[in-house]
Amino acid sequence: PCLGTGNHLVILAAVRGERTDTRRGGDQSMASKRVRLRIEEKEGMCCLTIPFDPKVVFGKVRAPVKVTLGDYTYRTTICKMGGHVFVPLRRSHREAAGVSSGQQVTVPITLDEEKRKVTPPADLARALKAAPHAWQRWQELSFTHQREYAEAVTQAKRPETRQRRIDLAVKMIAARPARKAKVK
Repeated sequence: PCLGTGNHLVILAAVRGERTDTRRGGDQSMASKRVRLRIEEKEGMCCLTIPFDPKVVFGKVRAPVKVTLGDYTYRTTICKMGGHVFVPLRRSHREAAGVSSGQQVTVPITLDEEKRKVTPPADLARALKAAPHAWQRWQELSFTHQREYAEAVTQAKRPETRQRRIDLAVKMIAARPARKAKVK
């Protein structure tokens, strides 16, 4: 039976003996893979090495995914560096999930088809809107860059640190060149 767009990927995964779930929900399909892994630490960074070809399962190598560790789920993108395919596992995610380096975990990895959106803290948003072009440049930033700026502001412990981070973020974002419009 035909399951819709991307079925050749699911069929190829099945032929290779890989366990892939594809579910239909409205007009979205969701690919997922459940794997047992050890949390690795390399040069101070923790990651989960992907033991399968993400292009086969998710349609591309750098796929946006949701990773679930116990009751904690986070959103990330699969990375490929020097032939090593992995998902990063930041300290904040390890702490929230209650896991540590070297630990064996069973991890569902699911294609993330939801829109990624960061709502900046109110004081950062006000400062961005007050600076010429800064708000427009903010909207052009990738999800990851928006998240990093927002987290830097919200993680400040002292009000003067928070304000200094807001001022620096606005300056850096406003200085970015405008993103060129995509030609269709």
